[in-house]
Amino acid sequence: MIDINKLKISTLCENSVADSYYLGEWGFSAFINIDNKYKLLFDTGMGRAILPNADALGIDLSAIEGILLSHGHDDHTGGLRLLLERIHYLKPEKKFEILCHPDAVKPKYVRHSPEQDYYYAGIPFNLEELEKYGAKFKYSKKPVWLTENIVSSGEIPMTNNLEQVTEICYLKDNGNFYSDPVLDDQALFIITNLGLVVILGCAHRGMINTIQHAREVTGVKDVYMVIGGTHLVKASKERLDFTISQMEEMGIQKIGVSHCTGLRSAAYFCNYFSETTFFYNNAGTVIKFDNQKMQIKSF
Repeated sequence: MIDINKLKISTLCENSVADSYYLGEWGFSAFINIDNKYKLLFDTGMGRAILPNADALGIDLSAIEGILLSHGHDDHTGGLRLLLERIHYLKPEKKFEILCHPDAVKPKYVRHSPEQDYYYAGIPFNLEELEKYGAKFKYSKKPVWLTENIVSSGEIPMTNNLEQVTEICYLKDNGNFYSDPVLDDQALFIITNLGLVVILGCAHRGMINTIQHAREVTGVKDVYMVIGGTHLVKASKERLDFTISQMEEMGIQKIGVSHCTGLRSAAYFCNYFSETTFFYNNAGTVIKFDNQKMQIKSF
């Protein structure tokens, strides 16, 4: 397991910002640094913020070992081209993998109501265009162990009745649109000496489903911290109360919400949990540890 004191997580893209030095945008991206020896990028945001925010934080993105995509929506993949161009410019010989579910590269669409048109919301680039910069896409429906203590979730099973995939997501095949179960929705699990750290991209398949899956995949029951997008933006009070009760039952000690949580649901959590448990995980937020105590730079 990883000594928590060696873990550092920097949020590069998020809807809001932790300070005036950063740019906010709809989307999510997090940079994971383990003792300056292993560096991983989880998602790339919409594209406008990842490079300037990394620069503001003093992060060299050309040092990453690879990229994990939570799913194929453009607010998590839109920064890929600019990122890959920069890495290729700085280190033209560098090769690394972009890990995702095979459904992540399918044509994805969103329609908010029957009266509206479908609009494209998938990866906004040709894959061959991206691969010319030295990145290679690797696909897996199952969990992939990136190190002995860091694993991607793979497909997340639906295990409760309250968490359902939103009805606005669609796939397109032979000109026909059909509901997208977002099977590509993934999270990242990190095993530390304080318990699991779970990083969510969007949690389309449910925040609690994902956390429970983390415990099953890793065999670790203690969950120390959960951060990232929770897709609770339009959640009912019943679902919010269910989510809170489940997190309390699991004894989660730190909860940092981002992106698709939504202001109303984030405020609901903030009013319920203590200030030592809950925090807003904005762009520019840096989470690190000293003597196993979390130090956070956040708004």
